Amino acid sequence: MGNGRPRTENTELQRLLEERTTDLQRVKAEYDNYRKRVRRDRLAVREAAVANVLTALLPVLDAVDRACEHEPVTPGLKDITGTLETQLATLGMQEVGKEGEKFDPTRHEAVTHHPDTTARHPTCTKVLRPGYRLGDRLLRPAYVEVTGPPPPDGQPPRNEPRAADSRTERRNIPHLHR
Repeated sequence: MGNGRPRTENTELQRLLEERTTDLQRVKAEYDNYRKRVRRDRLAVREAAVANVLTALLPVLDAVDRACEHEPVTPGLKDITGTLETQLATLGMQEVGKEGEKFDPTRHEAVTHHPDTTARHPTCTKVLRPGYRLGDRLLRPAYVEVTGPPPPDGQPPRNEPRAADSRTERRNIPHLHR
């Protein structure tokens, strides 16, 4: 009888050790997941904050662009423009919309459409106001003129605003005030 008892105690201790080890591994995994989730949440909050700041600065960027288009570029204006562009690029902001690009309604907003029976697909022929993105997040679509195949049945192309659409009013498109 005395010989069976230590084996039973060893088996019981071994079982308890395995339980505690399993518990410890589970708690460690939960903690690792928690740390990863907190890190992800912090990055998401930071990205949203940067996007909000950049979106708020877009009118400033538009004003600087207009000043450069209509005023003589003085050394001070050149310095302001260069610094602003450098800092916005450092934060990850990139311009969207180039002449000659294939029209993409997820990145461009068509202000006008010029039918061309020889065109194979809608193309941005003039950028009226550049768009901007931060990573995969579109901060503002580019306002563009589009040249492309005539729409079927005389309907406006997808994403082309109609005259009654408030998004197309001239006061909302800074580069049209010239």
